Amino acid sequence: MRMTSVLVVIGTGGTIAGTAARADDHVGYAAGALDVQALIAAVPPLAGVPLEAETLARLDSSDMDHATWAALRTRLAQQLARPEVLGAVVTHGTDTLEETAFFLHRTLAAAKPVVLTAAMRPASALSADGPQNLLDAATVAREGGARGVLVVFGGRVFAAPDLRKVHPYRVDAFSGGDAGPLGVIEDGRLRRFRPWPDAPLHDGAARLPADVQRWPVVDIVTSHAGARGAVIDALVLSGARGLVIAGTGNGSVHAELEAAARRAQAAGVAVRRASRCQLGGVVGGQPDALPCYGALSAPQARVELMLDLIAGSAPP
Repeated sequence: MRMTSVLVVIGTGGTIAGTAARADDHVGYAAGALDVQALIAAVPPLAGVPLEAETLARLDSSDMDHATWAALRTRLAQQLARPEVLGAVVTHGTDTLEETAFFLHRTLAAAKPVVLTAAMRPASALSADGPQNLLDAATVAREGGARGVLVVFGGRVFAAPDLRKVHPYRVDAFSGGDAGPLGVIEDGRLRRFRPWPDAPLHDGAARLPADVQRWPVVDIVTSHAGARGAVIDALVLSGARGLVIAGTGNGSVHAELEAAARRAQAAGVAVRRASRCQLGGVVGGQPDALPCYGALSAPQARVELMLDLIAGSAPP
């Protein structure tokens, strides 16, 4: 007897599941108001697709937390292990989409596709972008040979580590950075430009504590004109084990922040630099500069440092 191939769709909330009182209101909505079954029902072409749907959370993704990350990772691992499951689609908010995608990229063994998607306009909008994004995500998740953690948005397919949110309102809010998109969806078909992402899991993935309260505290500090080192001192006193400084330009750090960062290092806190620029990362650096994670954005660097701390591979 032939086994039916199934697509799993997991909802976590976000604008894609948001509703407003008026159809012309694109900003005054309640995120996560709808469950994932309602999102699927709004996409008629999915009616003939064998799928299973579940709502894991109804968060505004600006409130995304480690507990939801852990639950999502666990649920995806369970579903992908089922032989009849082709892949998974995750509906999410745009605000922390790049962080969740990168976390899954570094901690989830995804030999099958895990495709995250979202929307910039609520489901109640006259020109809602969620239904098309969800359909496109399902198309990619059902593509033969697809694998890894991907993001489908605005007709483009991105590899998780390349994703950057570059605009707060437009429907083409995301970029693939210097690498660009992995592919595009054209008239319901995928045109791929380069191979599927294939990266080893972080060593910290196997050691990730089940209790998220035991995950190391890592904070982000932004360098800017008039920056105060007291911010870093306060974070260290409050229990931070790691700090990412989103520096100006090529990861430059205000002198006051750098002095405080050196104090934090002396106290055993791991410090890494990133760039506050939306595109690009930190290139090169002086031998005595604070260490960096190269092309990673500050939110991604925060995830990487947290995993490094868990793995015991993050010297100050």
